[in-house]
Amino acid sequence: MAVRTQDARRDRSRRRSTAGAVLAALLLAPACAGPRDVPAGMTAEEVGATLDRRAAALMAHDTDAYLAALDPRATSFRAAQRTELRNLADVPLESWAYDVKDVKDGTGDRVTAEVELSYRIKGYDKAPMSSSRTVELVRRGEDRTWYVAADRAAEGSPGQLWQQGDVEVVRGTHSLVLGVGRRAAELRRIADTADRAVPAVTGSWPGPWAQKVVVLVPASVEDMAGLLGSPTASYRGIAAVTTGEVGGSGRAPADRVIVNPQAYAMLGDFGQRVVLTHETAHVATRAHTSAATPVWLSEGFADWAAYRQESRTAPEIAPELAEAVRSGDLPARLPADEDFGFGEDAAKLARAYEGGWLACEMIARDWGEEELTAFYEAVGNRARREGAVEQAMHTVLGTTPEDFTARWREYLRARLG
Repeated sequence: MAVRTQDARRDRSRRRSTAGAVLAALLLAPACAGPRDVPAGMTAEEVGATLDRRAAALMAHDTDAYLAALDPRATSFRAAQRTELRNLADVPLESWAYDVKDVKDGTGDRVTAEVELSYRIKGYDKAPMSSSRTVELVRRGEDRTWYVAADRAAEGSPGQLWQQGDVEVVRGTHSLVLGVGRRAAELRRIADTADRAVPAVTGSWPGPWAQKVVVLVPASVEDMAGLLGSPTASYRGIAAVTTGEVGGSGRAPADRVIVNPQAYAMLGDFGQRVVLTHETAHVATRAHTSAATPVWLSEGFADWAAYRQESRTAPEIAPELAEAVRSGDLPARLPADEDFGFGEDAAKLARAYEGGWLACEMIARDWGEEELTAFYEAVGNRARREGAVEQAMHTVLGTTPEDFTARWREYLRARLG
């Protein structure tokens, strides 16, 4: 049985021009930095000071101080913010800060600021998770104090889990599961499965990584789509996705594995184990995944890590490709990036995943697991696709794309025929 998962950066890259990343990597700033070209009559320092007070109150769990930074006339907004603060109560935050990127309409008593919210979960995030926000502020009273009057996700940016409801926290040995609208027993089972996934991935990816994973479990697939800033239809058949920035810089920000509770629940123990191990592999390899990395390699490696210690046969894992091979329809080339698009042709998508998995399995078998890792790193450490795979095949594997493809086709015949 093949289990389909998705790295969210790949899906979003097909719809946006931002190289498929959900969020940009930032170093956490202790205070709000002022942007350039601030409109006359307004200072970014005033906006930053207001947001700093708000962040300090949130970290201190001081409801009165938190509300004191909000517009006293914005009754509904204040009520919603009180609820969000309560929803966050159990999340183990290490830091929370705002970075002012731009201030618009700054000549009167109301401004709109584009800011980056950055936060870390204590014990799990080595780098901050960040979210682009649009914040409206108003100036009130004789002392001309600035207050936050509105706070929403910036255009094209996803929402946050705590905006969907009270966040329940379940801690595992290697995992932290944050859920909304799900039973504690369900979250505990997910944590247990993630705890098995982390050491399995560590055995597959010997390079340094956090060896911990944060899993988000929203109430529905609609809420899942909201956390990804994408249409719901994109994820109805997807059991889980991984968010994160790629770039091969070695300083990738925090990743999150987001579970589609309905699709995930339909899987048995084997399927759930494969899904979370696959997604955890994306977390581990993120710093060495870049625009140069073809999807067959990133998804194939994640599948290889997930199936590596399983006892299923190749035809059981790759049924669609096995059927094609047995009917004489042997692929002429490695899967292209567009073959991984989640469209109407589910069989084509399955064959793409299966082909990527078998390509990585072949490297591990014929060249060795260390060479598979070295090949992945060599490709991902390049900034651009052009020539990256060819060069890595030459320097790490001592082969050419043509010879590799021919060898892979023979491997498909041997494993699936």
